[in-house]
Amino acid sequence: LQFNDVSFKYPNAEEYVLKDVNFTANPGETVAIIGSTGSGKSTIIKLIPRLFDVTEGSITYCGEDIRNFRQKDLHNRIGFATQKAILFTGTIKSNIDFGRDLTDKQIDEAIDISQSRNILEEKENGIDEPISQGGTNVSGGQKQRISIARALADHKSIYIFDDSFSALDYETDKKLRKQLNQLIANTKATVLIVAQRISTIKNSDKIIVIDEGKIVGEGKHQDLLKTCEVYKQIAYS
Repeated sequence: LQFNDVSFKYPNAEEYVLKDVNFTANPGETVAIIGSTGSGKSTIIKLIPRLFDVTEGSITYCGEDIRNFRQKDLHNRIGFATQKAILFTGTIKSNIDFGRDLTDKQIDEAIDISQSRNILEEKENGIDEPISQGGTNVSGGQKQRISIARALADHKSIYIFDDSFSALDYETDKKLRKQLNQLIANTKATVLIVAQRISTIKNSDKIIVIDEGKIVGEGKHQDLLKTCEVYKQIAYS
């Protein structure tokens, strides 16, 4: 997955949100994106499934401009856990399945990777526990884990996690990332993680630092601490 001189501004806006963004996320690689609030990191993520199209430049997947893909075909390649975990009226199982008729094995694997097993153990009806509209009867962390399970439940080429680990405690976050790394090793999927906290991303293969819509740093955690002032400030804060 490659960003080639990507610039973006919202329709009818004068100011660019992103300017001249270039990076590559390879198969089997975890690429993290970090930056202050409003820096443009979530906008980068939204361009991949074409929630918006680039204003200038291009995004290519396997060398093909993503604008040449049918939207459905593109979305079938992407597992997306959004910033705000959204659940629907139904059960835990139907929220993970999301109308895809997944096998029990696929759902079980997603439950294990997302660290959702203990949610089922706590509920009287297990995986068939009713979920109210918006998930008002589960906690923020439980919502996030069910939403992550949904994104992981059938193997994709690209997984996107847009600040979707933020409600998890550090121990759960650590276990989830360990399981996720195993999935990546087995499937050679490309993973992009937007995060606010350094602990979630510091072991990523590549970290992209965004500031005011531009890339101001790219590399591994230890290198960025030495070379990127913006990253150092985020880490120490």
